[in-house]
Amino acid sequence: MQLKKTLKQFALVTGLSALALLLFNALGADLAFAQAIAPEDQPGIISQLSGGQTGLRGIALTIVNFFLTFLGLLAVIMIIYGGFLYVGSAGNEENVNKAKKILMYAAIGILVIIVSFAFVNTILGAATVERPT
Repeated sequence: MQLKKTLKQFALVTGLSALALLLFNALGADLAFAQAIAPEDQPGIISQLSGGQTGLRGIALTIVNFFLTFLGLLAVIMIIYGGFLYVGSAGNEENVNKAKKILMYAAIGILVIIVSFAFVNTILGAATVERPT
């Protein structure tokens, strides 16, 4: 019983720390530039956030990348959960098998996410590149 309580507290502290780190990085990103950068001067994430991806393919690429990133985050959370189950199984064969299944499926999920991310960015990314006329 004490182990479950400790694991829950650890998961809560880890989750809150990750959330705080994410928020501080997101809020502090503007301060690192020290000045505003025009999207045409700095292509990349700044131009994407300011509407650099136009057209149906660009919007589709942005949406698919968002969902793949979200799924990757869920897969990592499942790996952490499976690791906690494995460590906390205390030799119980049923819990060990459950944890191994979760870890295996999460690893397969990450592999599928990486392959689909590469495929989508290769196909749609090549289609959204502006060619000089």
